Amino acid sequence: MKTADPQPVRLIVAISSRALFDLSESHRVFETEGVHAYRAYQVAHESATLEPGVAFPLVRKLMNLNATLGERGRVEVILLSRNSSDTGLRVLTSAHRHGLDITRAAFTGGASPYRYVAAFGAHLFLSTDPNDVRLALSAGCAAATVLPAASTNRGADDGQVRIAFDGDAVLFSDDAERLYREEGLAVFNASESASAYEPLPGGPFKGLLVAIQQLQALFPPDDASPLRTALVTARGVPSHERVVRTLRAWDIRIDEALFLGGLSKANFLAAFDADIFFDDQEVHCDQARLHVATGHVPHGVANEVGRSG
Repeated sequence: MKTADPQPVRLIVAISSRALFDLSESHRVFETEGVHAYRAYQVAHESATLEPGVAFPLVRKLMNLNATLGERGRVEVILLSRNSSDTGLRVLTSAHRHGLDITRAAFTGGASPYRYVAAFGAHLFLSTDPNDVRLALSAGCAAATVLPAASTNRGADDGQVRIAFDGDAVLFSDDAERLYREEGLAVFNASESASAYEPLPGGPFKGLLVAIQQLQALFPPDDASPLRTALVTARGVPSHERVVRTLRAWDIRIDEALFLGGLSKANFLAAFDADIFFDDQEVHCDQARLHVATGHVPHGVANEVGRSG
């Protein structure tokens, strides 16, 4: 009996229209003149191709992986937009003019599109709307608010996709971060050392990392792989050991791990040439976006009411 061919590995990313394209002018019309003026503006400018937004370089590089993957795997990008199908026509047309092979979309006519993230099986949702991102995270989906870039550096233009993650409250739960905030560094380090052989619970981005790992497994494990990951964390010695053993227990490869011991992450992200960096703390995101595209993950103790930094 012939063995069935294995199903191709898939990475599915859902993205909002404002994260993909620069819709600042049309959004200004919507904010100042209302939905009817916005519709008229979009229809009148339908033949004008939209300029790339902050997440466009990442999306283009991800979709370019398909030529390398062949039949073994595929990266799919799905457009989730608060536009109606009428006003969203310009967005899809612009995507195709830019060479993005986006074939699936949901236009929700003003309603939050977060409920379609899981329906499409997306591993990641990128949006400029913090409320949509929080709803998606609450529903168990990896999601991040794409922040306006303060730099023209959009990652190295060599075809390799480089994705960087913070650890606690992103890849891992916020249990350890919560202890650090409540009890201080000495108690945190003692607890992490005592728990070094106990894997950390997974955070909201564990599923995304698993999906990326499955794609990476299709290529040799070296720096020539078209998809590369980094863990960039404020943790240092001795709390690093539990992280390393957790990833080992998950059977997940991280190409680069930077344990900074409290140093600012920004320059290290620039050195890594990250196409995007995900962090739960706004202060780190504000520093990172000076150098690389950044997604804020509004999850965990750092984002609770009355908390900061």
